[in-house]
Amino acid sequence: MCQEMYENMKARVENVLNKGEVSENYINNDEEREVFSKWKAGFTSQDHPAVIQVLLDSSHNKDITGHFLPNLIYVSRQKSKTSPHNFKAGALNVLLRVSMIMTNGPLILTQDCDMYSNDPITPLRMLCYVFDPAIQPTLGFMQFPQLFQGLNKDDTYGCELKHLIKLHPRGADGLWGAYYFGTGTFFRRRALFGDPSTCVKTGIPELNPDYVVKNPINSPDALALAHTVASCSYENQTKWGSQMGFRYGTLVEDLFTGYRLHCEGWRSIFCDPERAAFLGSAPINLVDVLNQCERWAVGLLEINLSKYSPITFGSRTMGLAVSLGYCCYTLWPVLSIPVTIYAFLPPLALLSGVSVFPKISEPWFFLYLFLVMGAYGQDFLEYAANGSTFNKWWNAQRMWMIRNISSFSFGTVECLLKFIGLSTYGFTVTNKVVDDEQNKRYSRGVLEFGVSSPFFVPPTMAAIINFFSFIWGAILIFSSSNEVVEGLVLQMLLAGCIVIKCFPIYEAIALRTDNGKMPTKLTFIASSLAVILYAATSNIFN
Repeated sequence: MCQEMYENMKARVENVLNKGEVSENYINNDEEREVFSKWKAGFTSQDHPAVIQVLLDSSHNKDITGHFLPNLIYVSRQKSKTSPHNFKAGALNVLLRVSMIMTNGPLILTQDCDMYSNDPITPLRMLCYVFDPAIQPTLGFMQFPQLFQGLNKDDTYGCELKHLIKLHPRGADGLWGAYYFGTGTFFRRRALFGDPSTCVKTGIPELNPDYVVKNPINSPDALALAHTVASCSYENQTKWGSQMGFRYGTLVEDLFTGYRLHCEGWRSIFCDPERAAFLGSAPINLVDVLNQCERWAVGLLEINLSKYSPITFGSRTMGLAVSLGYCCYTLWPVLSIPVTIYAFLPPLALLSGVSVFPKISEPWFFLYLFLVMGAYGQDFLEYAANGSTFNKWWNAQRMWMIRNISSFSFGTVECLLKFIGLSTYGFTVTNKVVDDEQNKRYSRGVLEFGVSSPFFVPPTMAAIINFFSFIWGAILIFSSSNEVVEGLVLQMLLAGCIVIKCFPIYEAIALRTDNGKMPTKLTFIASSLAVILYAATSNIFN
Protein backbone atom coordinates (compact mmCIF):
# COMPACT_ATOMS: atom_id res chain seq x y z
CA MET A 1 0.00 0.00 0.00
CA CYS A 2 2.74 2.48 0.95
CA GLN A 3 4.64 1.75 -2.28
CA GLU A 4 1.50 2.39 -4.32
CA MET A 5 0.85 5.66 -2.45
CA TYR A 6 4.46 6.71 -2.99
CA GLU A 7 4.30 6.05 -6.74
CA ASN A 8 1.04 8.02 -6.94
CA MET A 9 2.59 10.93 -5.04
CA LYS A 10 5.72 10.81 -7.20
CA ALA A 11 3.64 11.03 -10.37
CA ARG A 12 1.75 14.05 -9.02
CA VAL A 13 4.89 15.88 -7.95
CA GLU A 14 6.72 15.25 -11.21
CA ASN A 15 3.71 16.37 -13.20
CA VAL A 16 3.52 19.62 -11.25
CA LEU A 17 7.24 20.37 -11.43
CA ASN A 18 7.57 19.54 -15.12
CA LYS A 19 4.43 21.17 -16.45
CA GLY A 20 3.46 23.69 -13.78
CA GLU A 21 -0.05 22.24 -13.59
CA VAL A 22 -2.04 19.39 -12.11
CA SER A 23 -3.43 16.89 -14.57
CA GLU A 24 -7.03 15.81 -14.09
CA ASN A 25 -5.70 12.23 -14.09
CA TYR A 26 -4.14 12.81 -10.66
CA ILE A 27 -7.12 14.47 -8.95
CA ASN A 28 -9.09 11.87 -7.06
CA ASN A 29 -12.17 13.79 -5.90
CA ASP A 30 -13.99 17.11 -5.85
CA GLU A 31 -12.26 18.17 -2.62
CA GLU A 32 -8.83 17.88 -4.20
CA ARG A 33 -10.07 19.73 -7.30
CA GLU A 34 -11.23 22.60 -5.07
CA VAL A 35 -7.89 22.74 -3.24
CA PHE A 36 -5.79 22.85 -6.39
CA SER A 37 -8.09 25.40 -8.02
CA LYS A 38 -7.41 27.75 -5.11
CA TRP A 39 -3.70 27.01 -5.33
CA LYS A 40 -3.44 27.60 -9.09
CA ALA A 41 -5.10 31.00 -8.78
CA GLY A 42 -1.90 32.47 -7.34
CA PHE A 43 0.55 30.50 -9.48
CA THR A 44 2.62 32.05 -12.29
CA SER A 45 4.80 30.43 -14.94
CA GLN A 46 7.95 31.83 -13.29
CA ASP A 47 7.29 30.04 -10.00
CA HIS A 48 8.27 26.67 -8.65
CA PRO A 49 4.85 25.75 -7.20
CA ALA A 50 4.16 24.63 -3.66
CA VAL A 51 3.27 20.95 -3.53
CA ILE A 52 1.64 19.50 -0.40
CA GLN A 53 0.48 15.90 -0.44
CA VAL A 54 -0.92 13.88 2.50
CA LEU A 55 0.60 10.42 2.13
CA LEU A 56 -0.52 8.96 5.48
CA ASP A 57 -3.36 10.15 7.70
CA SER A 58 -3.15 9.00 11.31
CA SER A 59 -6.93 8.89 11.55
CA HIS A 60 -7.30 6.42 8.65
CA ASN A 61 -4.11 4.60 7.65
CA LYS A 62 -2.99 1.51 9.57
CA ASP A 63 0.01 -0.77 9.40
CA ILE A 64 -0.20 -4.55 8.82
CA THR A 65 -0.78 -5.14 12.56
CA GLY A 66 -3.80 -2.84 12.62
CA HIS A 67 -2.14 0.06 14.45
CA PHE A 68 -2.67 3.59 13.18
CA LEU A 69 0.30 5.09 11.34
CA PRO A 70 1.56 8.63 12.04
CA ASN A 71 0.78 11.45 9.66
CA LEU A 72 3.15 11.65 6.69
CA ILE A 73 2.92 14.79 4.56
CA TYR A 74 5.09 15.70 1.57
CA VAL A 75 5.85 19.43 1.33
CA SER A 76 7.68 21.25 -1.46
CA ARG A 77 7.55 25.01 -0.99
CA GLN A 78 6.90 27.55 -3.70
CA LYS A 79 9.93 29.33 -5.14
CA SER A 80 10.01 32.36 -7.39
CA LYS A 81 12.84 34.10 -9.20
CA THR A 82 11.51 37.40 -7.88
CA SER A 83 11.45 36.45 -4.17
CA PRO A 84 14.32 35.39 -1.87
CA HIS A 85 13.83 31.89 -0.51
CA ASN A 86 16.41 32.13 2.32
CA PHE A 87 17.93 28.70 1.76
CA LYS A 88 17.48 26.08 4.48
CA ALA A 89 16.01 28.48 7.05
CA GLY A 90 13.30 29.45 4.58
CA ALA A 91 12.47 25.80 3.94
CA LEU A 92 12.26 25.11 7.68
CA ASN A 93 9.90 28.05 8.19
CA VAL A 94 7.59 26.74 5.46
CA LEU A 95 7.55 23.35 7.17
CA LEU A 96 6.93 25.07 10.50
CA ARG A 97 3.89 26.94 9.15
CA VAL A 98 2.44 24.00 7.20
CA SER A 99 2.77 21.73 10.24
CA MET A 100 0.93 24.35 12.33
CA ILE A 101 -1.97 24.29 9.88
CA MET A 102 -2.05 20.49 9.78
CA THR A 103 -1.43 19.40 13.39
CA ASN A 104 0.36 22.15 15.41
CA GLY A 105 2.11 19.63 17.66
CA PRO A 106 3.98 21.28 20.55
CA LEU A 107 7.32 19.58 19.76
CA ILE A 108 9.36 19.62 16.55
CA LEU A 109 12.30 17.50 15.40
CA THR A 110 14.61 19.03 12.78
CA GLN A 111 16.61 16.46 10.88
CA ASP A 112 18.86 16.62 7.82
CA CYS A 113 17.78 14.38 4.96
CA ASP A 114 20.88 12.21 5.30
CA MET A 115 20.32 11.55 9.02
CA TYR A 116 18.18 8.79 10.53
CA SER A 117 17.00 7.72 13.96
CA ASN A 118 19.26 5.12 15.54
CA ASP A 119 17.48 4.67 18.89
CA PRO A 120 13.70 4.26 19.26
CA ILE A 121 13.71 5.56 22.85
CA THR A 122 15.16 8.96 21.85
CA PRO A 123 11.72 10.68 22.05
CA LEU A 124 11.32 9.32 25.59
CA ARG A 125 14.67 10.84 26.59
CA MET A 126 13.51 14.14 25.14
CA LEU A 127 10.20 14.04 27.03
CA CYS A 128 12.03 13.52 30.33
CA TYR A 129 13.55 16.97 29.90
CA VAL A 130 10.43 18.59 28.45
CA PHE A 131 8.33 17.62 31.48
CA ASP A 132 11.01 18.42 34.08
CA PRO A 133 9.38 21.27 36.07
CA ALA A 134 12.76 22.68 37.04
CA ILE A 135 13.71 23.58 33.46
CA GLN A 136 10.46 23.36 31.49
CA PRO A 137 9.45 27.07 31.56
CA THR A 138 12.56 28.22 29.68
CA LEU A 139 13.59 25.07 27.78
CA GLY A 140 13.73 26.00 24.10
CA PHE A 141 15.40 23.01 22.47
CA MET A 142 17.30 19.83 23.18
CA GLN A 143 20.33 18.93 21.08
CA PHE A 144 21.74 15.46 20.38
CA PRO A 145 25.26 14.98 18.95
CA GLN A 146 25.64 14.92 15.18
CA LEU A 147 27.35 11.57 14.64
CA PHE A 148 28.22 9.80 11.41
CA GLN A 149 28.29 6.31 10.04
CA GLY A 150 30.55 5.19 7.21
CA LEU A 151 33.63 7.12 8.33
CA ASN A 152 36.83 5.24 7.63
CA LYS A 153 38.99 3.91 10.44
CA ASP A 154 41.12 7.05 10.84
CA ASP A 155 38.53 9.68 9.81
CA THR A 156 40.73 11.01 7.00
CA TYR A 157 38.91 14.33 6.62
CA GLY A 158 38.42 15.05 10.33
CA CYS A 159 34.62 15.05 10.01
CA GLU A 160 34.00 13.92 13.60
CA LEU A 161 34.84 17.44 14.83
CA LYS A 162 35.16 16.20 18.40
CA HIS A 163 35.43 19.63 19.97
CA LEU A 164 32.43 21.13 18.22
CA ILE A 165 30.13 18.12 18.45
CA LYS A 166 31.09 16.56 21.79
CA LEU A 167 33.40 18.60 24.01
CA HIS A 168 32.22 22.18 23.65
CA PRO A 169 28.48 21.40 24.02
CA ARG A 170 29.16 19.68 27.35
CA GLY A 171 30.82 22.82 28.63
CA ALA A 172 28.09 25.05 27.19
CA ASP A 173 25.52 22.93 29.04
CA GLY A 174 26.74 24.59 32.24
CA LEU A 175 25.75 28.02 30.90
CA TRP A 176 22.67 28.50 28.67
CA GLY A 177 23.14 25.18 26.90
CA ALA A 178 24.47 23.75 23.66
CA TYR A 179 24.11 25.58 20.38
CA TYR A 180 21.82 24.34 17.63
CA PHE A 181 23.59 21.93 15.23
CA GLY A 182 20.91 22.05 12.53
CA THR A 183 19.98 18.38 12.91
CA GLY A 184 19.08 15.97 15.69
CA THR A 185 17.30 18.76 17.55
CA PHE A 186 13.92 18.78 19.34
CA PHE A 187 12.31 22.22 19.63
CA ARG A 188 9.39 23.37 21.67
CA ARG A 189 7.28 25.07 19.02
CA ARG A 190 6.55 27.94 21.38
CA ALA A 191 10.28 28.79 21.59
CA LEU A 192 10.28 29.87 17.93
CA PHE A 193 7.68 32.58 18.58
CA GLY A 194 9.22 35.09 20.96
CA ASP A 195 10.76 35.02 24.42
CA PRO A 196 9.41 32.86 27.29
CA SER A 197 7.09 35.61 28.52
CA THR A 198 5.80 37.13 25.26
CA CYS A 199 4.49 35.33 22.17
CA VAL A 200 4.96 37.16 18.85
CA LYS A 201 1.71 37.75 16.97
CA THR A 202 1.62 35.79 13.71
CA GLY A 203 -1.30 37.50 11.98
CA ILE A 204 -3.71 34.56 11.76
CA PRO A 205 -4.93 32.35 14.64
CA GLU A 206 -3.95 29.12 12.85
CA LEU A 207 -0.27 30.11 13.16
CA ASN A 208 -0.43 30.62 16.91
CA PRO A 209 1.70 27.95 18.68
CA ASP A 210 -1.15 27.35 21.16
CA TYR A 211 -3.87 27.04 18.51
CA VAL A 212 -5.92 23.82 18.62
CA VAL A 213 -6.38 22.46 15.09
CA LYS A 214 -10.01 21.81 14.22
CA ASN A 215 -9.97 20.72 10.57
CA PRO A 216 -8.75 17.28 9.41
CA ILE A 217 -5.42 17.41 7.57
CA ASN A 218 -7.08 16.31 4.32
CA SER A 219 -9.84 18.92 4.39
CA PRO A 220 -9.93 21.44 1.52
CA ASP A 221 -9.69 24.40 3.93
CA ALA A 222 -6.60 22.99 5.67
CA LEU A 223 -4.83 22.14 2.41
CA ALA A 224 -5.72 25.47 0.83
CA LEU A 225 -4.38 27.42 3.83
CA ALA A 226 -1.27 25.20 3.91
CA HIS A 227 -0.58 26.09 0.28
CA THR A 228 -1.05 29.77 1.11
CA VAL A 229 1.51 29.77 3.96
CA ALA A 230 3.94 27.79 1.76
CA SER A 231 3.95 30.47 -0.93
CA CYS A 232 7.11 32.49 -1.48
CA SER A 233 5.31 35.80 -0.94
CA TYR A 234 3.66 34.89 2.36
CA GLU A 235 6.53 36.20 4.49
CA ASN A 236 6.60 39.64 2.85
CA GLN A 237 6.17 42.40 5.44
CA THR A 238 6.05 39.88 8.32
CA LYS A 239 8.32 39.02 11.24
CA TRP A 240 9.18 35.56 9.88
CA GLY A 241 12.93 35.02 9.92
CA SER A 242 13.58 38.08 12.08
CA GLN A 243 11.55 37.69 15.28
CA MET A 244 9.95 34.28 14.85
CA GLY A 245 10.72 30.97 13.23
CA PHE A 246 14.20 30.01 12.04
CA ARG A 247 16.26 33.15 11.59
CA TYR A 248 17.57 34.63 8.32
CA GLY A 249 20.64 36.68 7.54
CA THR A 250 23.38 34.05 7.49
CA LEU A 251 24.31 30.79 5.78
CA VAL A 252 24.61 29.08 9.19
CA GLU A 253 20.95 29.43 10.12
CA ASP A 254 21.28 26.67 12.72
CA LEU A 255 23.86 28.37 14.94
CA PHE A 256 22.20 31.76 14.40
CA THR A 257 18.73 30.48 15.35
CA GLY A 258 20.01 28.82 18.53
CA TYR A 259 22.00 31.95 19.38
CA ARG A 260 18.95 34.20 18.96
CA LEU A 261 16.84 31.88 21.13
CA HIS A 262 19.48 32.06 23.85
CA CYS A 263 19.49 35.85 23.54
CA GLU A 264 15.71 35.83 24.06
CA GLY A 265 16.03 33.92 27.33
CA TRP A 266 15.50 30.33 26.22
CA ARG A 267 17.96 27.67 27.30
CA SER A 268 18.92 24.37 25.73
CA ILE A 269 19.99 20.92 26.86
CA PHE A 270 22.73 18.70 25.42
CA CYS A 271 21.88 14.99 25.61
CA ASP A 272 24.67 12.57 24.71
CA PRO A 273 23.43 9.01 25.36
CA GLU A 274 25.74 6.00 25.07
CA ARG A 275 23.83 4.77 22.04
CA ALA A 276 23.79 7.37 19.26
CA ALA A 277 20.34 8.90 18.93
CA PHE A 278 20.86 9.81 15.26
CA LEU A 279 23.38 8.83 12.61
CA GLY A 280 24.10 10.34 9.23
CA SER A 281 26.52 10.64 6.35
CA ALA A 282 29.59 12.86 6.18
CA PRO A 283 31.30 14.04 2.97
CA ILE A 284 34.12 11.68 1.99
CA ASN A 285 35.64 13.86 -0.71
CA LEU A 286 38.14 16.61 0.12
CA VAL A 287 36.69 19.28 -2.17
CA ASP A 288 33.21 18.71 -0.71
CA VAL A 289 34.57 19.06 2.82
CA LEU A 290 36.30 22.32 1.91
CA ASN A 291 33.22 23.66 0.10
CA GLN A 292 31.18 22.99 3.23
CA CYS A 293 33.78 24.72 5.40
CA GLU A 294 33.84 27.79 3.15
CA ARG A 295 30.06 28.06 3.54
CA TRP A 296 30.47 27.83 7.32
CA ALA A 297 33.13 30.54 7.23
CA VAL A 298 30.94 32.95 5.29
CA GLY A 299 27.93 32.27 7.51
CA LEU A 300 29.81 32.59 10.79
CA LEU A 301 31.38 35.89 9.81
CA GLU A 302 28.00 37.17 8.62
CA ILE A 303 26.79 36.86 12.21
CA ASN A 304 29.70 38.96 13.48
CA LEU A 305 29.08 41.64 10.88
CA SER A 306 25.36 41.85 11.66
CA LYS A 307 23.63 43.90 14.34
CA TYR A 308 23.28 40.67 16.35
CA SER A 309 27.03 40.16 16.76
CA PRO A 310 27.86 38.18 19.93
CA ILE A 311 30.52 40.78 20.71
CA THR A 312 27.94 43.55 21.15
CA PHE A 313 24.33 42.30 21.06
CA GLY A 314 25.16 38.96 22.69
CA SER A 315 27.10 40.41 25.60
CA ARG A 316 24.18 42.75 26.39
CA THR A 317 21.47 40.09 26.28
CA MET A 318 23.21 36.93 27.54
CA GLY A 319 26.15 38.15 29.55
CA LEU A 320 29.85 38.05 28.80
CA ALA A 321 30.49 34.34 29.48
CA VAL A 322 27.84 33.00 27.08
CA SER A 323 28.61 35.59 24.37
CA LEU A 324 32.32 34.72 24.49
CA GLY A 325 31.36 31.08 23.99
CA TYR A 326 29.53 32.03 20.81
CA CYS A 327 32.45 34.22 19.73
CA CYS A 328 34.63 31.09 19.69
CA TYR A 329 32.44 29.83 16.84
CA THR A 330 31.58 33.02 14.97
CA LEU A 331 35.23 34.12 14.92
CA TRP A 332 36.50 30.65 14.03
CA PRO A 333 37.27 31.57 10.38
CA VAL A 334 39.43 34.50 11.48
CA LEU A 335 41.92 31.92 12.76
CA SER A 336 42.83 31.43 9.11
CA ILE A 337 44.83 34.67 9.20
CA PRO A 338 47.50 33.63 11.77
CA VAL A 339 47.53 30.03 10.49
CA THR A 340 48.20 31.22 6.93
CA ILE A 341 50.94 33.56 8.19
CA TYR A 342 52.62 30.75 10.12
CA ALA A 343 52.33 28.38 7.15
CA PHE A 344 54.18 30.75 4.80
CA LEU A 345 56.16 33.49 6.59
CA PRO A 346 58.60 31.45 8.78
CA PRO A 347 59.57 29.00 5.99
CA LEU A 348 60.09 31.86 3.53
CA ALA A 349 62.31 33.56 6.09
CA LEU A 350 64.16 30.27 6.60
CA LEU A 351 64.88 30.09 2.86
CA SER A 352 66.65 33.46 3.26
CA GLY A 353 68.42 32.35 6.43
CA VAL A 354 66.54 34.87 8.56
CA SER A 355 65.38 33.98 12.08
CA VAL A 356 61.91 35.11 13.15
CA PHE A 357 61.68 33.13 16.40
CA PRO A 358 63.72 33.38 19.62
CA LYS A 359 67.05 31.56 19.86
CA ILE A 360 67.45 28.46 22.02
CA SER A 361 69.53 30.44 24.51
CA GLU A 362 66.79 33.07 25.01
CA PRO A 363 64.04 32.72 27.67
CA TRP A 364 61.31 33.43 25.09
CA PHE A 365 62.25 30.18 23.32
CA PHE A 366 60.90 28.12 26.24
CA LEU A 367 57.68 30.15 26.31
CA TYR A 368 57.10 29.38 22.62
CA LEU A 369 57.89 25.72 23.20
CA PHE A 370 55.59 25.53 26.22
CA LEU A 371 52.68 27.14 24.39
CA VAL A 372 53.02 24.89 21.33
CA MET A 373 53.52 21.65 23.25
CA GLY A 374 50.84 22.57 25.76
CA ALA A 375 48.25 23.31 23.06
CA TYR A 376 49.01 20.14 21.11
CA GLY A 377 49.18 18.06 24.29
CA GLN A 378 45.82 19.33 25.57
CA ASP A 379 44.20 18.77 22.20
CA PHE A 380 45.48 15.20 21.99
CA LEU A 381 44.42 14.36 25.54
CA GLU A 382 40.91 15.64 24.83
CA TYR A 383 40.69 13.44 21.74
CA ALA A 384 42.08 10.42 23.59
CA ALA A 385 39.67 10.93 26.50
CA ASN A 386 36.79 10.70 24.01
CA GLY A 387 37.95 7.42 22.53
CA SER A 388 39.85 8.70 19.50
CA THR A 389 43.11 7.24 18.27
CA PHE A 390 46.36 9.04 17.51
CA ASN A 391 45.76 8.67 13.76
CA LYS A 392 42.33 10.31 14.03
CA TRP A 393 43.81 13.18 16.01
CA TRP A 394 46.65 13.62 13.51
CA ASN A 395 44.24 13.65 10.56
CA ALA A 396 42.15 16.24 12.40
CA GLN A 397 45.29 18.37 12.81
CA ARG A 398 46.08 18.07 9.11
CA MET A 399 42.55 19.06 8.14
CA TRP A 400 42.67 21.94 10.63
CA MET A 401 45.65 23.34 8.73
CA ILE A 402 44.18 22.69 5.26
CA ARG A 403 40.81 24.22 6.21
CA ASN A 404 42.39 27.37 7.56
CA ILE A 405 44.73 28.12 4.66
CA SER A 406 42.15 27.26 2.00
CA SER A 407 38.39 27.26 2.65
CA PHE A 408 38.41 29.49 5.74
CA SER A 409 40.73 31.98 4.05
CA PHE A 410 38.53 31.99 0.94
CA GLY A 411 35.40 32.27 3.08
CA THR A 412 36.81 35.22 5.02
CA VAL A 413 37.64 37.10 1.83
CA GLU A 414 34.27 36.15 0.30
CA CYS A 415 32.37 37.44 3.32
CA LEU A 416 34.25 40.74 3.34
CA LEU A 417 33.57 41.21 -0.39
CA LYS A 418 29.92 40.41 0.20
CA PHE A 419 29.80 42.87 3.10
CA ILE A 420 31.00 45.74 0.90
CA GLY A 421 28.69 44.70 -1.93
CA LEU A 422 31.22 43.21 -4.37
CA SER A 423 30.15 39.58 -4.19
CA THR A 424 27.07 37.44 -3.65
CA TYR A 425 27.61 33.99 -2.18
CA GLY A 426 25.33 31.17 -3.34
CA PHE A 427 24.33 28.14 -1.31
CA THR A 428 25.75 24.81 -2.52
CA VAL A 429 24.39 21.63 -0.99
CA THR A 430 27.19 19.38 0.26
CA ASN A 431 27.60 16.37 -2.03
CA LYS A 432 27.67 13.06 -0.17
CA VAL A 433 27.45 10.72 -3.16
CA VAL A 434 30.69 9.21 -4.51
CA ASP A 435 31.61 6.62 -7.09
CA ASP A 436 33.06 3.22 -6.26
CA GLU A 437 36.68 4.21 -6.97
CA GLN A 438 36.47 7.22 -4.67
CA ASN A 439 34.89 5.08 -2.00
CA LYS A 440 37.72 2.53 -2.24
CA ARG A 441 40.35 5.25 -1.92
CA TYR A 442 38.52 6.74 1.05
CA SER A 443 38.34 3.36 2.80
CA ARG A 444 42.15 3.14 2.47
CA GLY A 445 42.54 6.63 3.95
CA VAL A 446 43.78 8.22 0.70
CA LEU A 447 42.98 11.91 0.20
CA GLU A 448 41.05 12.86 -2.94
CA PHE A 449 42.61 15.59 -5.11
CA GLY A 450 41.16 14.61 -8.50
CA VAL A 451 39.11 17.78 -9.00
CA SER A 452 40.68 21.02 -10.26
CA SER A 453 39.66 23.18 -7.32
CA PRO A 454 41.24 26.48 -6.22
CA PHE A 455 40.96 25.17 -2.65
CA PHE A 456 43.96 22.91 -3.36
CA VAL A 457 46.29 25.72 -4.46
CA PRO A 458 47.20 27.27 -1.04
CA PRO A 459 47.90 23.88 0.68
CA THR A 460 50.02 22.81 -2.30
CA MET A 461 51.95 26.09 -2.17
CA ALA A 462 52.53 25.60 1.56
CA ALA A 463 53.70 22.02 0.94
CA ILE A 464 56.20 23.10 -1.74
CA ILE A 465 57.58 26.08 0.17
CA ASN A 466 57.97 24.20 3.45
CA PHE A 467 59.59 21.21 1.72
CA PHE A 468 62.38 23.29 0.20
CA SER A 469 62.58 25.42 3.33
CA PHE A 470 63.17 22.35 5.49
CA ILE A 471 65.90 21.06 3.14
CA TRP A 472 67.62 24.45 3.00
CA GLY A 473 67.34 24.82 6.77
CA ALA A 474 69.04 21.45 7.26
CA ILE A 475 71.88 22.59 4.98
CA LEU A 476 72.25 25.82 6.97
CA ILE A 477 72.30 23.99 10.29
CA PHE A 478 75.11 21.66 9.18
CA SER A 479 77.16 24.43 7.55
CA SER A 480 76.67 27.44 9.80
CA SER A 481 77.81 28.60 13.21
CA ASN A 482 76.04 27.73 16.46
CA GLU A 483 74.60 31.23 16.71
CA VAL A 484 72.82 30.88 13.35
CA VAL A 485 71.63 27.38 14.22
CA GLU A 486 70.13 28.55 17.52
CA GLY A 487 67.92 31.04 15.72
CA LEU A 488 66.58 28.56 13.16
CA VAL A 489 65.53 25.64 15.37
CA LEU A 490 61.90 26.68 15.85
CA GLN A 491 61.50 27.44 12.15
CA MET A 492 62.93 24.02 11.32
CA LEU A 493 60.51 22.35 13.72
CA LEU A 494 57.58 24.24 12.20
CA ALA A 495 58.61 23.48 8.61
CA GLY A 496 59.20 19.82 9.50
CA CYS A 497 55.77 19.53 11.11
CA ILE A 498 54.08 21.04 8.04
CA VAL A 499 56.06 18.76 5.71
CA ILE A 500 54.86 15.69 7.61
CA LYS A 501 51.27 16.92 7.51
CA CYS A 502 51.56 17.57 3.79
CA PHE A 503 52.80 14.10 2.88
CA PRO A 504 49.46 13.20 1.18
CA ILE A 505 49.95 16.27 -1.04
CA TYR A 506 53.45 15.18 -2.10
CA GLU A 507 52.05 11.74 -2.75
CA ALA A 508 49.23 13.18 -4.88
CA ILE A 509 51.72 15.29 -6.87
CA ALA A 510 54.45 12.74 -7.60
CA LEU A 511 53.60 9.20 -6.50
CA ARG A 512 49.99 8.50 -7.45
CA THR A 513 48.58 7.46 -10.82
CA ASP A 514 44.89 7.03 -9.91
CA ASN A 515 42.10 9.49 -10.67
CA GLY A 516 42.50 11.06 -7.22
CA LYS A 517 45.99 12.44 -7.90
CA MET A 518 46.70 16.15 -8.03
CA PRO A 519 45.86 17.62 -11.47
CA THR A 520 49.01 18.70 -13.31
CA LYS A 521 47.46 22.10 -13.93
CA LEU A 522 47.06 22.77 -10.20
CA THR A 523 50.61 21.60 -9.49
CA PHE A 524 51.95 24.04 -12.09
CA ILE A 525 49.85 26.93 -10.76
CA ALA A 526 50.83 26.26 -7.13
CA SER A 527 54.53 25.90 -8.05
CA SER A 528 54.50 29.14 -10.06
CA LEU A 529 52.80 31.06 -7.25
CA ALA A 530 55.25 29.61 -4.72
CA VAL A 531 58.21 30.83 -6.81
CA ILE A 532 56.62 34.27 -7.21
CA LEU A 533 55.97 34.50 -3.47
CA TYR A 534 59.55 33.48 -2.67
CA ALA A 535 60.95 36.03 -5.11
CA ALA A 536 58.77 38.78 -3.63
CA THR A 537 59.69 38.04 -0.03
CA SER A 538 63.39 37.31 -0.55
CA ASN A 539 63.94 40.99 -1.37
CA ILE A 540 62.30 41.88 1.95
CA PHE A 541 64.30 39.45 4.08
CA ASN A 542 67.66 40.13 2.40
